Amino acid sequence: MNIAKNIEQIKSEVPSNVTLVAVSKTKPNKDLMEAYQAGQRIFGENKIQEMTDKWEALPKDIEWHMVGHVQTNKVKYMAPYVSMVHAVHKMKLLKEINKRAKQENRVIDCLLQMKIAEEDSKYGMTKEEIIDFLKDERLANFQHIKIRGLMGMATFTDDQDQLKREFSQLQNLYAELKHNYNFDVLSMGMTGDYQLAVEHDSTMIRIGSKIFGARD
Repeated sequence: MNIAKNIEQIKSEVPSNVTLVAVSKTKPNKDLMEAYQAGQRIFGENKIQEMTDKWEALPKDIEWHMVGHVQTNKVKYMAPYVSMVHAVHKMKLLKEINKRAKQENRVIDCLLQMKIAEEDSKYGMTKEEIIDFLKDERLANFQHIKIRGLMGMATFTDDQDQLKREFSQLQNLYAELKHNYNFDVLSMGMTGDYQLAVEHDSTMIRIGSKIFGARD
């Protein structure tokens, strides 16, 4: 598994304005360092404890993205260092991120998660819930978070038409909200579907197995 070569290949396949998040969950630090030495600086994890252990051990110019489901009671562990939280789907969670970021005197970037997949296991809000969420007056008091855009996870399927439908939902909502809310991040697309996601205006892709190989 040539991690550096894999990163180079992915970057050659997408426009230069698309950000690559290397999803490093379950991978050992030596693999992350191989990616780091190839110039990769943004890593995504889905468990706060594992991400915190890696943050403590690895170079401090790494930008850590929390890409998994977040439990409110664990936000405090990542607040000192996390750069972006991808999967915000409740006001209670955003409130906690703001509170903990304030304690650390930081601003944490966040994305609102839309449920585009047909699988019940995926979290996220509907289009209507996201629109209501953004109109909530409480947001004005949250000085320590910045909502940068939207994220979504498509159904795990080879059906290209279904993937196109799901990505289109997110693409259209992003286009609708982008100017009013100064959004600049649309995070969608993983190893199996990132090229299609990029065709639907994704600005950030989350790639794990195509960089690091199958998960342990």
